[in-house]
Amino acid sequence: MAATPASPSPTLDARLRALEQELEEVEHGLADPATASNPGRLRDLSRRHKELGEVVDTWRRLRAARGDLDTARQMLEGATGEDRETVHAELEAAEAAIEELGIQLNLLLLPRDPNDGRNVIVEIRGAEGGEEANLFARDLYDMYARYAARRGWKVDVLTESASERDGLNEVVFVVKGADAWSRLEHEAGPHRVQRVPVTESKGRVHTSSATVMVLPEADEVDVTIDPGDLKIDVYRSTGPGGQSVNTTDSAVRITHLPTGIVVAMQDEKSQIQNRAKAMTVLRARLLKAEQDKRAHELAEQRRSQVGGGGRSEKIRTYNFRENRVTDHRLNLTLHKLDQVLAGDLDELTDALMADKRARQLAGDEG
Repeated sequence: MAATPASPSPTLDARLRALEQELEEVEHGLADPATASNPGRLRDLSRRHKELGEVVDTWRRLRAARGDLDTARQMLEGATGEDRETVHAELEAAEAAIEELGIQLNLLLLPRDPNDGRNVIVEIRGAEGGEEANLFARDLYDMYARYAARRGWKVDVLTESASERDGLNEVVFVVKGADAWSRLEHEAGPHRVQRVPVTESKGRVHTSSATVMVLPEADEVDVTIDPGDLKIDVYRSTGPGGQSVNTTDSAVRITHLPTGIVVAMQDEKSQIQNRAKAMTVLRARLLKAEQDKRAHELAEQRRSQVGGGGRSEKIRTYNFRENRVTDHRLNLTLHKLDQVLAGDLDELTDALMADKRARQLAGDEG
């Protein structure tokens, strides 16, 4: 007979019973008609219901499996012949279920990332490599847009600045999806590309880089911004655009004086729309800064994510000649770069999420 799985401790059982009771209270709150007219409470209760639901469901299945195990043990005592073999198989199945469900519970009870469930703001900029870096920034944006389409997420571009050869000097966009943060948070950092640029006449491979920042979108209630801390400038938009874009003071630049953060938006014809987009990005950056206890200014958080943008500082390398993508944090290499650029990122994001969970279980990450 397989070894009897260790039973969860009484302390853990008590915690799980408390979570089950909390889930019932949350469900009552969601059923309250008054909740529907309170968007903030509805959002908080819905988020908590999602957090608790899987934990409580897993614990209930674990309790059922324990009951099956006790029943099988009792039946095994008086069983003979073929009946004994059947009961023995049921006992082993219950033990296996208990072990598997126990592992699932351990993972589910890990500290929740406060950004889970939030939309994500992604900023991509060309770094080292001149125009080739800007072309690579365009490739990265297209990759994430295709990945979003595969996952059923929605992408809204807040601002983009095209380069001379249809690359991107920078692009800032929102990704809206329930699991967008958990799958994209590890994309932050310098990305390196190795390929023959379109500007190269001798067929030599060049190395360039682009930086990616990933920020959780902040709700207005998450970050308190004193209007007196803002310096708002309006000016005439530059670059491609309709007549009204380039001939009116519709562009907006917002400076958060305490931190020195500057956000500029000019893509919309309306000054009001540009201001709203700029405030969305500003709130996200401030939220990220507050969440990072090791950084007292957002500039420090930016450096921790993107470094100097240099080619030697990288989280991932995309080698076109070898059709290879390597994630240096995991020492994971996939010879399917064409598929990755087409939006097939799950193998990479799954591995990064699993690595985070493993470090949490080992106590290396909170």
